[in-house]
Amino acid sequence: MDTHALAKRCREAAKKRGFSEEILLETQCGPVLGFKRIKAGAPVVYLSSGIHGDEPSGPNAICELLENDQLDSEKSWLVCPMMNPTGLAAGTRETAKGKDINRDYKKCETAEAAAHVEWLREQPVPELFFSLHEDWESTGIYLYEINCLHGRTISAQMLKAAEPYFQIEPEEVIDDHPVRSPGWIYHLNKPDMPDGWPEAIFAAHIGCPVSYTVETPSSFDLRRRIDCHKAMVLEGLAAFEFKEAGPGH
Repeated sequence: MDTHALAKRCREAAKKRGFSEEILLETQCGPVLGFKRIKAGAPVVYLSSGIHGDEPSGPNAICELLENDQLDSEKSWLVCPMMNPTGLAAGTRETAKGKDINRDYKKCETAEAAAHVEWLREQPVPELFFSLHEDWESTGIYLYEINCLHGRTISAQMLKAAEPYFQIEPEEVIDDHPVRSPGWIYHLNKPDMPDGWPEAIFAAHIGCPVSYTVETPSSFDLRRRIDCHKAMVLEGLAAFEFKEAGPGH
């Protein structure tokens, strides 16, 4: 992936849509970027991708959502489109130093995770989080849900939005996690490994109540994967019941 070109597109689109920009970290393959657009009293949605460098559809999907002005202006937004530039440039899951950022949100031994955690702690806590990933081993679409509110899930609606692009992953156990229904993994807000926190667990730790980690099957056409990510995010936004802002919110 040409990470410098994608970063340029994201920055131009974000600026045009009224987002402010912060460089979380500079790497030899481009910056780790954080964008935000805060609307007083509006619910906060957080969107991230590119934490694994062999998963390019998420960064492209977020860039297109920005370019197409599809991030609802009635929401507040936090957006990190490309968390692992060195991995994305090389097409490797890990960083150039061989580290998996998405197992480092407790110890923060990587510069990427440390910078990201510092940035997130300075932002308003999101009400909803979408994390865009891919899976080389899957034959269909699936997602993880963390729901600290134990409220109504939108997993079925999001998976329905993916049907024009991919089948639902048929396995009853995916990545060592049993499904509650086809394609839906309901994950507790606790890490599988005590010290190996992924981003979604950290988000729950700082108070984000609901997150969806979407996994497209990366052996399929890139265009389909990008479009599937976009469709699932947009359906999730439409289906989620945001709480009403209270006085002084």
